[in-house]
Amino acid sequence: MDKLIEEEVSVRKKRKFIYTAVIVIAALAASIFLVRSFFQSTLKKSEITTAVVERGRIENTINASGEVLPEFEEIIASPINASIKNVVMDAGSAINMGQSILTLDKASSQTEYEKQKFQLESKRNNIHKLELELDKSFFDMKSNDNIKELRINSLLADVENAKRLYKAGGGTREDIEKAELNLKVARLEKNQLENEIKNKQQTMQVEMRESEIAAQIQENDLHELERKLKLANIVASRAGVVTWINKNIGATVREGESLARIADLSSFKVVGTISDNYMDRLHAGMSAVIRINETQIRGTVTNIYPSIQNNIISFDIQPDERNNKLFRPNMKVEIFLVTASSDNVLRVANGSAFKGAPSQDIFVVSNGKAERRTVHIGMTNFDYVEIKDNIKPGEVVITSDMSKFVNSKEITISN
Repeated sequence: MDKLIEEEVSVRKKRKFIYTAVIVIAALAASIFLVRSFFQSTLKKSEITTAVVERGRIENTINASGEVLPEFEEIIASPINASIKNVVMDAGSAINMGQSILTLDKASSQTEYEKQKFQLESKRNNIHKLELELDKSFFDMKSNDNIKELRINSLLADVENAKRLYKAGGGTREDIEKAELNLKVARLEKNQLENEIKNKQQTMQVEMRESEIAAQIQENDLHELERKLKLANIVASRAGVVTWINKNIGATVREGESLARIADLSSFKVVGTISDNYMDRLHAGMSAVIRINETQIRGTVTNIYPSIQNNIISFDIQPDERNNKLFRPNMKVEIFLVTASSDNVLRVANGSAFKGAPSQDIFVVSNGKAERRTVHIGMTNFDYVEIKDNIKPGEVVITSDMSKFVNSKEITISN
């Protein structure tokens, strides 16, 4: 009886040991499978993008933004204070030189012109009146001077007569002195009058000059207003396209306020903007690439504006094809400024796999697997990345983001 119990207990212990061993072995196998799966991941081919390593030219670029503008654009401003009476053209319309654009109501300016004409005529009449008054005054003074001259001659004769009488015993010394005193007074009076005449002549010249200057200023103002009234017939001074026009009929516009813009759409430029952090790398004459959708148009930086606004520098680019059909006024474009270039380097198409670090890991595809490699990155631009080492021409590189496989050394690629 005791022997049967012992055998049954032994069998139970043996079974328990076997079960435990099986569970441990299964756990170990699962762990090994998971570890192998971790280090040997699987990726579908449709989930990645690849590119072939090749030799070619690469340009190092910095990104900027830009706006396409007509190279020549005329801003037509209102020459007078007026209101918009009629709009003839619409934005986008082609226009020829001398063709009317819009009409201004210039009634108030015309009234001001007539008023200034009357004021100028009145001023000229006042000048003529002043000339007559001055001439009369000068004539009266000149007549008085002649009278003084005759009186001096008369007094001079009295002195001579007094001297003769004194010698003949018929006169006194006092008579001579009195006659000489009268002569001296007369001469002083004549000198005083002549000095007044001289001053009067100078004063007349100054007064006349002041009146003439005032009249000339008035006449210039009148001519300027007349010129502005002629310009108020708003017409195109050159052939082109109306890019903008003020269509608010009845709106009041001030002198100098913009009414329309006319552009020559046969030639364009690009105005770019970039952070002032790149100020030391930006210079006139550097090459630039203008990207419109998938089209690239090359150009040259021709001008850098000296002012910096909100930490932004502006610059002009002259495209090699200034009349490219893709250009449209005020179109926003991408700009890539070329800071350096090199030929016959190993390059691969740029993608999200490249993070901009000088050294990084990439995956090279071969025989259905992707192998991790550490490479050094050189120049980069929107299209290409230079790989300096540990790669050969013709090898295939994964260019899509592989950050989730950061711990994988090898990846199996399935169809």
